Amino acid sequence: MEKNVVVTKKTIEFIKELVLAVLMALLFTSFIVSHNKIPSVSMVDTINVGDHILTNMLPYYYRDPYRGEIVVFKQEKESWVKRVVGEPGDVIDIREGNVYVNDEKLDESAYLATEGISDPTVPDQSIELPYQVPKDQYFVMGDNRPDSHDSRYLGAIKRENIYGKGWLKVYPFNQIGQLK
Repeated sequence: MEKNVVVTKKTIEFIKELVLAVLMALLFTSFIVSHNKIPSVSMVDTINVGDHILTNMLPYYYRDPYRGEIVVFKQEKESWVKRVVGEPGDVIDIREGNVYVNDEKLDESAYLATEGISDPTVPDQSIELPYQVPKDQYFVMGDNRPDSHDSRYLGAIKRENIYGKGWLKVYPFNQIGQLK
């Protein structure tokens, strides 16, 4: 009988530890880091179709996104990944395919392969430029400008919809690394 009590205690202890581990994993993925699989070409070459990234949710609990950061946000009940180009109050313009923020040409050489590719590809469905980014909103664009449905068409994204910063590419394994 004493042996049964020991086995029962060990089983209960194992179940408690398993439940605790599952709860910790749920809390971790709900409030700290989430996983996203990239479904579109809008961020190619930085992030490709089928890549898996980790999204760090901690920074935006205590600060707002900065220009140049890759953000993950809710749009039409899906998670989208784009780069912040304009912050609240900025005036965005696109001239000769280049992005201007507050009348200064934005240096995007760190993440765009070529200049002059930012013109909307569907002019009659794009926003009117120059465009002033409303309060508590952000102007976002994909790195693959010719094939990205972004703020040039949708307008600015509300801050409340931005929930994380694109942090690490974790798949494919030969491309593991921090997103820039």
